[in-house]
Amino acid sequence: MAKLWSPDSWRSKPVIQIPDYPDKSALEAVEAQLASFPPLVFAGEARELKKQLAAVSRGEAFLLQGGDCTESFAEHGADNIRDFFRVFLQMAVVLTFAGGCPVVKLGRIAGQFAKPRSAPMEKQGDVELPSYRGDIVNGIEFTKTARIPDPSRMLMAYRQSAATLNLIRALAQGGYANLNHVHQWNLGFLKDGPGEKRYEEIAGRISECLAFMQACGLTPDNTPQLRTTQFFTSHEALLLGYEQAFTRIDSTSGDWYATSGHFVWVGDRTRQTDHGHVEFARGIENPVGMKCGPSLQADDMLRLIDILNPQNEAGRLTLICRFGADTCGDHLPALIRAVEREGKRIVWSCDPMHGNTIKAANGYKTRPFDLILQEVEAFFDIHRAEGTHPGGVHLEMTGQNVTECTGGAREVTETDLSHRYHTHCDPRLNADQALEMAFLIAERLKRDRTRSADVKELMSSA
Repeated sequence: MAKLWSPDSWRSKPVIQIPDYPDKSALEAVEAQLASFPPLVFAGEARELKKQLAAVSRGEAFLLQGGDCTESFAEHGADNIRDFFRVFLQMAVVLTFAGGCPVVKLGRIAGQFAKPRSAPMEKQGDVELPSYRGDIVNGIEFTKTARIPDPSRMLMAYRQSAATLNLIRALAQGGYANLNHVHQWNLGFLKDGPGEKRYEEIAGRISECLAFMQACGLTPDNTPQLRTTQFFTSHEALLLGYEQAFTRIDSTSGDWYATSGHFVWVGDRTRQTDHGHVEFARGIENPVGMKCGPSLQADDMLRLIDILNPQNEAGRLTLICRFGADTCGDHLPALIRAVEREGKRIVWSCDPMHGNTIKAANGYKTRPFDLILQEVEAFFDIHRAEGTHPGGVHLEMTGQNVTECTGGAREVTETDLSHRYHTHCDPRLNADQALEMAFLIAERLKRDRTRSADVKELMSSA
């Protein structure tokens, strides 16, 4: 029998990466206020996402998860949200059409405000201050006042998440995602870029298909799938007081759901079996994820799977692997074999960003596009060798024309990094690089699908 759980049972466990708020009464007041606010997402939406992720676990769909490393208050605006959503739609269309499989669309957005840090303090010159932990906690400015954890920031994070979700829902359901607009989704700075021609070729083929379907009587007016799309939100469940405030009982099922986002994950730094973050995640009915870094051993992974998905429910748990291009082959095969041996039903996803962060000669933190792609290829190669399904990718990306990750077809050099380095924390793929990555993954999906079909045909004729 599972141990008793409640939304606040995490408070009886050790917790790390939680800020030390100096004014505890102010923190309690804000958390109480948040608990009275309307939910950001709904239980039925989370159940639909779990259903779609179950299809991913069976190899019937592909998960595209991506967005900002950490959302900021300063960059919040309609244009930025629209541009991100537009690039995400382009990537999904490329993966669906060229890759030949349904795509589950899951954004790192409308809640991705808190970040774990490798050190509690940051030093610049002779001055040492608390580390920046995301706009939901403190300010990025390197001043004593800005770095004090401020609970009122949670109120701003909620309001920004609600506004972001409002716009995304309007874009997804109000006609912007209509496939007849596929030619209009190009961003201005993608014009004449390396991805524009390839994308326009696919857009042209989609338009031909739509014209044929319309001749057969299938139009956006009578086929909602052609004019709308399902888009879900996700973030790391790091700030547990905030998460608890939005954990509500679903009136239709009687189950507890986190209503701060459709999908939340436990980070690689906070996945201790007896700590508060795992305790919180095990009790909610949302689909959840867990980051898997090089320190994760197979036995520990299996214990965590049993805690987070005791019913072995397909679509409930996504393992997000972040090993690094050079070491993916040293870690992933053993984890896959353990999961297969025990018959665990999970989604395998590749985070090729976090394990490939380096410091450029000019001091900027960056991620080389070639290393990101190398880890994605290794992820696919290992799954093909093990006979399992590479379920998806988890990318830190933006719809803006930033210069934060080096490489790509429209090459960003180390010298370029200072031109438009806008991230509040980790380097992100820009829109050009993100679309290029989608094409490369789609080609791999198509190639593997062709190989699989050839093998089946060979076996059936033997």
